[in-house]
Amino acid sequence: KDGHFVVRHENEISQTTDVALHPEFEKRLTTRQIQGQAVSGWFTEDFTLEELKTLRCRERLPKLRPESATFNGQETIPTYQEVLDLAKSEGARLKRTIGTYPEMKHASYFAGIGLPMEGRLADILKQNGLDSPTAPVFIQCFDVLPLKTIMTLSKAPRVQLVSPEGGPTDVTLRYKDMVSASGMKAIATYANGVGPEWSMVIPTVDGGLGPATALVGDAHAAGLAVHPWTVRAENTFLPPKLRAGTDPSAHGDVTAVYKALYAAGVDGLFSDFPGLAGKARG
Repeated sequence: KDGHFVVRHENEISQTTDVALHPEFEKRLTTRQIQGQAVSGWFTEDFTLEELKTLRCRERLPKLRPESATFNGQETIPTYQEVLDLAKSEGARLKRTIGTYPEMKHASYFAGIGLPMEGRLADILKQNGLDSPTAPVFIQCFDVLPLKTIMTLSKAPRVQLVSPEGGPTDVTLRYKDMVSASGMKAIATYANGVGPEWSMVIPTVDGGLGPATALVGDAHAAGLAVHPWTVRAENTFLPPKLRAGTDPSAHGDVTAVYKALYAAGVDGLFSDFPGLAGKARG
């Protein structure tokens, strides 16, 4: 609530921190309407940065990722500035550019409670020398208007996120229409790329991977980069034919997914296992 961006997947933090174990914050437990859904828990906007820094991070999927869960309780919630600093210092150490990919998450919700994101994000990018079309940063959002707004405030690249179902909360469009050939041209008026769920590029057919859809070709024809999300290695997240055994947490043939996406011409992808994604790319 004091204007800092913190790095969590959601503003509700009971699954990704130990906040529920802090008796001093017991009374902050509440229920909010987030993007049309009632969500109960503890919300970042109800804490100062100093208070958030007393919490420790946890693995969100401990049953699927027990190895990751062994690190529970070690790390504090980073601010976006701390992540930018880390990218810079690691980039210097490794002698290569390391970028960041911030999402304006639930942007319309935050605007509705008097905490609009676009100006704050544009400011932090400017302060870090990232206000250019070639800056190592992509600003992503599932909504449309925040991307159109930040376009007027920052020169950094922007990516329109899309899902197989539903549509943005702030315009009356459906995502599946937005990724049609004509829809891509409309996205290109305010964004530099599109971020589809990976199944929108490589669908599951008969329990395995089907042929690529027209999405990448249509996006590229409109001048948009394509960055699908989020490829995960565990059986739970893979089509039946790519699973190895019956343990939901065991890794299946995720390499087949990476290779199919790269063959379809994607410009990059999100994975919870970036090492495996990089190896598959060669």
